[in-house]
Amino acid sequence: MNYRTGDSLHLSAPRHPVTLDDVRGAQKMLIGVSRVTAMEGSRHLTELVGSPVHLKCENLQRTGSFKLRGAYVRIAGLIAEERAAGVVAASAGNHAQGVALASSLLGVRSTVFMPQGAPLPKVAATREYGAEVRLHGQVVDETLAAAQDYARATGAVFIHPFDHADIIAGQGTLGLEILEQCPEVRTILVGVGGGGLAAGVAVAVKALRPDVRVIGVQAAGAAAYPPSLALGHPVALEHPATMADGIKVGRPGDVPFKIVGDLVDEIRTVSEDALSSALLLCLERAKLVVEPAGAAPVAALLSAPEQFTGPVVAVLSGGNVDPLLLQRILRHGMAAAGRYLSLRLRLADRPGALASLLAALSVLDANVVDVSHVRTDPRLGLTEVEVELHLETKGPQHCTEVAASLREAGYTVIA
Repeated sequence: MNYRTGDSLHLSAPRHPVTLDDVRGAQKMLIGVSRVTAMEGSRHLTELVGSPVHLKCENLQRTGSFKLRGAYVRIAGLIAEERAAGVVAASAGNHAQGVALASSLLGVRSTVFMPQGAPLPKVAATREYGAEVRLHGQVVDETLAAAQDYARATGAVFIHPFDHADIIAGQGTLGLEILEQCPEVRTILVGVGGGGLAAGVAVAVKALRPDVRVIGVQAAGAAAYPPSLALGHPVALEHPATMADGIKVGRPGDVPFKIVGDLVDEIRTVSEDALSSALLLCLERAKLVVEPAGAAPVAALLSAPEQFTGPVVAVLSGGNVDPLLLQRILRHGMAAAGRYLSLRLRLADRPGALASLLAALSVLDANVVDVSHVRTDPRLGLTEVEVELHLETKGPQHCTEVAASLREAGYTVIA
């Protein structure tokens, strides 16, 4: 689904708290700090869209995401007294690591609050980058409140993940890199949570190339921008829900909101199935590990490839994904793509019945990933067993053929 932003776009030059000069200043500040990440072409997406598609690989940035850019610019702008007091942040992952590394590079003490359920690799990485990590709360809102309490109690400077002009200017350096690496670009797709990245990219790109369309992408279950833009002010979602925790933000930031409304051409939403399919595509076709939030622009391309004018640049904003979550998402992505089939069947409880079923699946060229064999269940007859199968298949048509062939062979397929 897509939503247009302000119709008056480009008819006047609105005043914003972040300008092209700010972004250019941030770019100079980040020399030797952040990487100029690679721009990779995607043959598969190019064929799908019908014009060149390039992937801007911020998943290969230091700390694994674009967040270092804004965090460094924000902390570097602190006066000596503020630096002496240290900084504090709240994050489940990417912002935490960006603040930790930026603080270490600048010699500033950092404390990062993370939810108690934060993935262990992200907690370990944040500590290794030099931050003191405090685990607090079950959800990010509780963690955020704890960090703000800490800031008030200690005088540490709270580093917001997106709601500050310096953060936006730092993220905007990504837009300058895109124009330098792909000067012929016509459309840029970027994931949107609070809006800092989209706002920064739009400031840089629209100032230099107003003809380029900047399109934001949100997860459908955490899309706070469409209703906010419709009402003209940020509104909060009650229960944002998505696997893409990097863009799981319940309310747009006050600072980026007006910039997004004025300069971003369109906000699109994508489903969880599209996100998992996009992540799988990045891994299989591009050989790139991308987190769900980073795959959102690719999900938009997969959902409506005919609606984009190329050349297109899709920003892969991050690659920090917990291995256990990645395993679940890949399985979900294979199912969404029709390459993973789950079935429950009833068999006669006799020796060799399971072996015969597996032999039949071998003939059907379906790869068995997992088998669960249940013999003691009140739903079963005395001479029955139930088998739950997880199969790797070749696509939707193959899934249909496998289920139909099993029924024709006399097996009772429950689901």
